[in-house]
Amino acid sequence: MARRKAATPIQEFPLIRQLQRRFERKSPAVLQGIGDDAAVVSIPSGDWTVLTTDLLAEGIHFDVRTATLASVGYRAAMANLSDVAAMGATPRFLLVSIAIPSTLRAADVTQLYRGLMQACDGYDVHLIGGDTSASRQGLFLSITLLGTTKRGRTLFRHGAKVGDSLYVTGTIGDSLAGLQLLTKERRTARSPRLRPAHRRFLVNRHLHPTARVQEGLWLNQSRLATSAIDLSDGLSGDVRHICENSQVGVTIDVAQLPLSPACRAYADTQGIDPTTLALAGGEDYELLFTVNPRSERPLERQARAKGFQITKVGVIRPSRFGIQAVSTDGVAKPLPVTSYQHFR
Repeated sequence: MARRKAATPIQEFPLIRQLQRRFERKSPAVLQGIGDDAAVVSIPSGDWTVLTTDLLAEGIHFDVRTATLASVGYRAAMANLSDVAAMGATPRFLLVSIAIPSTLRAADVTQLYRGLMQACDGYDVHLIGGDTSASRQGLFLSITLLGTTKRGRTLFRHGAKVGDSLYVTGTIGDSLAGLQLLTKERRTARSPRLRPAHRRFLVNRHLHPTARVQEGLWLNQSRLATSAIDLSDGLSGDVRHICENSQVGVTIDVAQLPLSPACRAYADTQGIDPTTLALAGGEDYELLFTVNPRSERPLERQARAKGFQITKVGVIRPSRFGIQAVSTDGVAKPLPVTSYQHFR
């Protein structure tokens, strides 16, 4: 086997200039972007600023053996876009900090940024700065995203009321199924017996998820949602954040969880219940939100008109009910946390 040539050491400032030339976009709202001690941006008068940040560590959040650097960048951007979407805000400005191991070349870093900016292109998000560093322990990527929303028009986790209906966008469990597929294929050098179209769908849902920015803006601007959160860790864990912040309980109807045909087919090949993927799987980046029951009809009518897929999956209860799940046989039981948690 031919030995791979040693990576050419990265030079910090030429790399920054290269990234600036390739990925910085001009905008009247960006008064000073990459190249100074700090960026300066213009925010519309009266708007609220929404800020989110994520740190992604190699071996924890991604594995370069099952994902290209472009898809790592893409997923990193979508994670932050999804946070802003859950607040009902418009994403605007991006800061990226990266710690680069000696195994990577400048071209590898460019590939990562290409994926990152590809995810942002559809939302008119501008890269305005960040930081670069060397790393002795793998690749680290930290993203800060700034969004805006009209004053007093923001979705929070704490707005759910007893009697509200619980909805979710899209389908859930797909990303976890895609990750399991990639992991099994790497370990065994063969894929579970699955239709190629189903495999492509699940792998793409993991490597190239979609933040529900338009759905978040709609839910906020229409004032239909009373609370919201994005599904980044998994429904069984994320629903608790709404309940804890709103001081309520919830009953989830497991039979109503929206599952894609591909997710069902994958679960069948593994001999598992697909709802376990839906409850545990994070990184689908769908929105979980609550709605006053009087708003259900206009919500569903507007969703159909806009082409948004939404599904009612539960009802908000008094806090004494806790977090309950009604199984397919109609029995209600406490819902355990099966979603991802750091340090567990």
